[in-house]
Amino acid sequence: MSALSATPTPVNLKAANQDRPITANQVSGSSAINPNPKRPIRRLLTLFIIGALVLAGGACWFIYSAGYETTDDATIEAHVIQVSPKISAHVKVVHFDDNYQVKRGSLLIELDARDFEVGLASAVASLESAKSKLTEAAAQENIAQAGLGQVTADLASARATADNAESDLNRNEQLYKTHVIDRREYDASVAQAKSAIANVESATKKVASQEAQVRMASAQYVTASAEEKQAEAQQRQAQLQLSYTKIFAPFDGRVTKKSVEPGNYIQPGQTLFSLVPPDVWVIANFKETQLKHMEVGQPVSVRVDAMPGRDFTAHIESFQVGTGGRFTLLPPENATGNFVKVVQRVPVKIVFDEPPETLERLWAGESVEPRVNVRAHPAERGDRAEPLSPAILGARDDVAAFAQQ
Repeated sequence: MSALSATPTPVNLKAANQDRPITANQVSGSSAINPNPKRPIRRLLTLFIIGALVLAGGACWFIYSAGYETTDDATIEAHVIQVSPKISAHVKVVHFDDNYQVKRGSLLIELDARDFEVGLASAVASLESAKSKLTEAAAQENIAQAGLGQVTADLASARATADNAESDLNRNEQLYKTHVIDRREYDASVAQAKSAIANVESATKKVASQEAQVRMASAQYVTASAEEKQAEAQQRQAQLQLSYTKIFAPFDGRVTKKSVEPGNYIQPGQTLFSLVPPDVWVIANFKETQLKHMEVGQPVSVRVDAMPGRDFTAHIESFQVGTGGRFTLLPPENATGNFVKVVQRVPVKIVFDEPPETLERLWAGESVEPRVNVRAHPAERGDRAEPLSPAILGARDDVAAFAQQ
């Protein structure tokens, strides 16, 4: 009884030990007895917010992507003209440098033209000689024609004389038979008739000979005329060769990959530089499964990697009639027995609707991402990429002025 009364109660122990710190076991026991009811509410609120954000992101993605087709397999394309000479010569002057902007018809390169100037002068002299020969052949033909007329007249005269002599012979023969004239007059008539016949034969041969002269003169005239035409062709060839000593810009554009310097000896077909005109477009290689709703004329938004934050307006101009792999050096063969289906890509040509001055920063080979609005169903558009104009190949005006000197 005394022992039980001597044991302190928990209340007394707590009251007696108020100054001692509370142990961890006591704290955990207290938490287990009194849990925080706000923590499950916070978790539910966090999950709700995350779910709402995911749904909002999915909705935004669907609104942005539905009805559009895009690809990152697309680049900017442009005409690249490789300029090369047509003759072998030393480079005299180069009027441009790398990345120069040039205009159509601007003089870019001058070659050493002395050999070609001499060749042109020789061709001009040959042409003058051929013209003189043609004039001489024409005169010879006229002389032969005149000679033919003369011998033809002599033949007619000889035939008239022969006819007269034959008539006299017939008449004198009757007179000789009736003894009106003697034998001597009859023999003279016979001799005169024979002489007239011989003159006719001689005149006939002269006519044949003169006709041959006329034919020969005509042939000489034809030969001289052909020689004149040949000399004219040689002169034009020399003019062309001389014109090739000046290389002009065939189009407006920017010079790239310059590989020529003054003093170089260049050969025909050697690439001196490349010229890139300002016209650009996009070749986008879409998967064949993306072409179901694509049509010519549909609007396209083009984003250029080199110009972030800027979208260019464009439209589909045409589709290539075949996949890209079909026109490679070794196209795929599906009949080998080990065919594995691979989604092919079809090149699509996209033309910009922007004014040319806004496309100066777009260069060939840059990566772009086109975004086609396949929900649009536009009518067939008539605007297409303009082809290049005829190229300037020579300075014929300068050559003609030199030929007249």
